[in-house]
Amino acid sequence: MSIILYVISLLLSMFPMSINSIADDWDLDEGMILAENHCVNSPSDMVRETVQMSRLTNGEAENSLHKQSDQNPRQGRNGRCRNLGSNGTSSQPCYDENGGEVNRSGISTRDASENLNANMQPDVIHKKARQQKEMTFEDMYNNQDLFDDEDDDSDWEPAQERVEIKKWFCTNCTMVNIDDTIHCDICGEHKESGILRHGFFSSPFSQDLGSAEVESEIKERHRDLGCPISTLNSSTAVGFDERMLLHSEVEMKSHPHPERPDRLRAISASLATAGIFPGRCYPISAREITQGELEMVHSLEHIEAVELTSHLLSSYFTPDTYANEHSACAARLAAGLCADLAKAIFSGRAKNGFALVRPPGHHAGVRQAMGFCLHNNAAVAALAAQVAGAKKVLIVDWDVHHGNGTQEIFDQNKSVLYISLHRHEGGKFYPGTGAAHEVGTMGAEGYCVNIPWSRGGVGDNDYVFAFQHVVLPIASEFAPDLTIISAGFDAARGDPLGCCDVTPAGYAQMTQMLTALSGGKLLVILEGGYNLRSISSSATAVIKVLLGESPECGLDILPSKAGVQTVLEVLQIQMNFWPTLGPRFSDLQSQWGTYCLKNKKKHIKKRRLAVAPLWWKWGRKSLLYHLLNGHLNVNQRGGD
Repeated sequence: MSIILYVISLLLSMFPMSINSIADDWDLDEGMILAENHCVNSPSDMVRETVQMSRLTNGEAENSLHKQSDQNPRQGRNGRCRNLGSNGTSSQPCYDENGGEVNRSGISTRDASENLNANMQPDVIHKKARQQKEMTFEDMYNNQDLFDDEDDDSDWEPAQERVEIKKWFCTNCTMVNIDDTIHCDICGEHKESGILRHGFFSSPFSQDLGSAEVESEIKERHRDLGCPISTLNSSTAVGFDERMLLHSEVEMKSHPHPERPDRLRAISASLATAGIFPGRCYPISAREITQGELEMVHSLEHIEAVELTSHLLSSYFTPDTYANEHSACAARLAAGLCADLAKAIFSGRAKNGFALVRPPGHHAGVRQAMGFCLHNNAAVAALAAQVAGAKKVLIVDWDVHHGNGTQEIFDQNKSVLYISLHRHEGGKFYPGTGAAHEVGTMGAEGYCVNIPWSRGGVGDNDYVFAFQHVVLPIASEFAPDLTIISAGFDAARGDPLGCCDVTPAGYAQMTQMLTALSGGKLLVILEGGYNLRSISSSATAVIKVLLGESPECGLDILPSKAGVQTVLEVLQIQMNFWPTLGPRFSDLQSQWGTYCLKNKKKHIKKRRLAVAPLWWKWGRKSLLYHLLNGHLNVNQRGGD
């Protein structure tokens, strides 16, 4: 070892070198470079620096610096030096008040290293790249300061600012749209349409200007031209209270909740514009249902859970079933209106009625709130009618979702017949219940009739076909004293949740068919429906039938192949409990081939007549609109 030190000392005496030249040859770390005139004083200093350099190449630069500072304690960062050598130079570095090393001339080594850095830029970059390559990921994480590149990045492109895409939610269907469009990409509704002011009578393609002249013109143009009936002589009652509008989701999530106060606003605006309500229908006084009445339907635990929400700003029964501080009151009002309407209709004070209420109810069971529903309004109304003297009550549920709560409540009750038409798709469609084989229990078999559609897109023809072959035959044999419709309009054309194709004319036709039962004593209760234009036009069409108007004619009752299959499945099961269905089942089986042939021809015709949506006419797809609707003559051969 002494020989090695002697050789190093001899070389140093022959070739005196500054620390600057050593740094150029060995790529010393910036933190290890001293001032230019600070020379190595002994072979031991040289060996120490050589060891430090070996640590640097192994990715231990920051650790070696910490070790060195631990081995050479200092009094403080006040500029004083200690442990001076015999020649008056410092064998250990001094530190200024900022922690930088100071040489004999008083220049901080930090400043010196910055000056050196300007001359060593290429070498330093090369050194950093080599260090990053040799260090592990853990070393890189623990020594992030080594990679802070303060070099000139003027040749880099500046980071682009994050551009926030503005969006708006359609008032009609709640779907999201980009801000630069004025019509909804899903339903075609104008960004600022007047659907909440005039209902479905407002134009979906133009902005609502809100002027009194325009409003008066719209009302005059669309005012109902049916038989003028004063509210004193009207036989149709409507239940509505504005306090139900206070039930809303407090904090919007990814987009507005589909069960929103605007649903009632759109329907009431349509009825007002048409002069139906207020006008041809009369209102009934609203009251909150009592706890005793609710206990006939729900458990005490459920009732208390709903009441508890009145003390909370926001709460959820399920991820999609919200409540705020006004929800319990709104649910009591809805149930109270339905109960009073049922009593009034059964007693003869009103011939029929429409309950314009929310929150909906047919998913609410004995012990649980779910599917946007808190209290089961239809069940409350049915039992209220029985308290008033009705022996048998029919509930027809045409909401696109199965009314699992209503079925549960009356599953063992032979005095209430529950018939539901809904999307099922083998249990894949919410809520998954309502298969054809669910017929009731405990001696009430046959008093639950489920007509489960196997697909979406079901329209007027399939619904009316099911009414003709299943609903009316069973209901007529049951002979109810009161008929209640759980009228969800989410099977309507354009609904974002139901994705079916029932039109206002279809709903009107089904309502007309049910008026033949129970002496016309019919109560319609609003359930679902989330496209404002669809539910307002459908509800208006239904109320017009209640007022005595005949529905539009011209429905071509040709069911789909899937619709016929569903009806056959239901008939095969229910004819075990309703023997009069047997002949119908046999007749449909024999006509199966005919239906299949007609459907094949119908589908071929549909493929030839592709019709584009009307709102494409004014947008970027106007050319495609005219092309699909046959307004443009295109030479398919490409000649002449």
